[in-house]
Amino acid sequence: MGEDPVVTAVRSGDDDAVRVLLAGGADPEAVDGRGLSALCLAVAAFDSSVAGHLVEAGADALRRLPDGSTALLRAVDSGSVALVLAVLGEAPLDGAAGAELLARARLWHERGPVAVLRERTGASGPVEYTRVRDRDGVSWCHEVRLGGPAVHDGHAGVLTVLEEHLGLRPGVGELAGRACALEHPDGEHASWLQIVGTLAGRQDDATWRAAAALRAHPDPLRRRFGAQVLASLHLGGYRHGVRSPFLGRALELFLDWGAAEEHPDVLAEVLGGLAPFTDPRIQPLGLAHVGHPAAQVRARVAALLESTPSRGLERWTYSPEGLDAMLRLARDPDAGVREDAVYQLADRKDPSPAVGDALAAALDDEEQDIRIWAVFGLAERDDPRCVEGAGRVGAVADRAARAWILDAPARFERRRREREAAAASE
Repeated sequence: MGEDPVVTAVRSGDDDAVRVLLAGGADPEAVDGRGLSALCLAVAAFDSSVAGHLVEAGADALRRLPDGSTALLRAVDSGSVALVLAVLGEAPLDGAAGAELLARARLWHERGPVAVLRERTGASGPVEYTRVRDRDGVSWCHEVRLGGPAVHDGHAGVLTVLEEHLGLRPGVGELAGRACALEHPDGEHASWLQIVGTLAGRQDDATWRAAAALRAHPDPLRRRFGAQVLASLHLGGYRHGVRSPFLGRALELFLDWGAAEEHPDVLAEVLGGLAPFTDPRIQPLGLAHVGHPAAQVRARVAALLESTPSRGLERWTYSPEGLDAMLRLARDPDAGVREDAVYQLADRKDPSPAVGDALAAALDDEEQDIRIWAVFGLAERDDPRCVEGAGRVGAVADRAARAWILDAPARFERRRREREAAAASE
């Protein structure tokens, strides 16, 4: 007999094939020739999407394997936050299963992946670190390899996921300490994001007060963490489809904090917290930081410059001061700042000719993403320079995922043909 089609699809990482097979009634508990389940194969490949399909179709994440492990224990070992979320699903954990998973997660978190790997493998050689994407490309982590199977360094986030699933509620101070103790306390690291997201999901006054108190902490990393939690608490209401109870408090706090904060990393986070708001006091604060020496601060300014509807809700017009600042940011020496500015100019579609010229100038930028947004912006403005600019973009690795953006010149050409045909028929 040949290999089960589900196993073949999982082994090849064919997400669509796995989904279609399972929808057609294929067995989510299929095993390979060695008796290893399809779910364990997905875990070994860090394939959270495929693992999620298998669990949703009924694969048992808690079924014991001959070595005593389970797919969920293996996912915890993996250190991938995305994988644990996918394999855990809505599984009800009894006391023993939950305690076992928590103990395993705490072991990895407290001792660190390198120490655990050295103990498990006996290897003493150098450690290989590779930056990889986690959680469907939203966040990143490090793949850690020591002469054998690799793990991700997201065990702090994994522990936080399990605690939340089991109804445990560590305080803001404990979770702040956990996040700030990360070897890579990056705002986009999978563990950092999971910890922030866990606190944001609480949507209660106690969490708000504890996070707001971090503004006075002497450690800028703690202040940055507090600012991100506060911003996420404010946005959490939108994620749950309700009005945030922190709207007024968030605006006033960030305005006051943004005027006083001196550390660039914290200031950037605070300014980012103001981006969702519309208030006449925000633009002056943004304009004050257009020339800030830290690129991470300047990168937040574009989203703070006020624009008003023009020609309906699809086009927005900047104030003269705001437009001057946007054009300056679009020429910034830092690529990240330029990208944020060009994206905003493309998205807002301000009808000013200066905006079209700025987007056209960005067609020669060394960064492909900036060229992509410049072409998109020109096309959305019905500027024929988008057609020639599209040829400067180059090959795009993830074209399918960005098809709507990349196909903007084709839509412009279609609109132009339709207008010409209509004019000819008159």
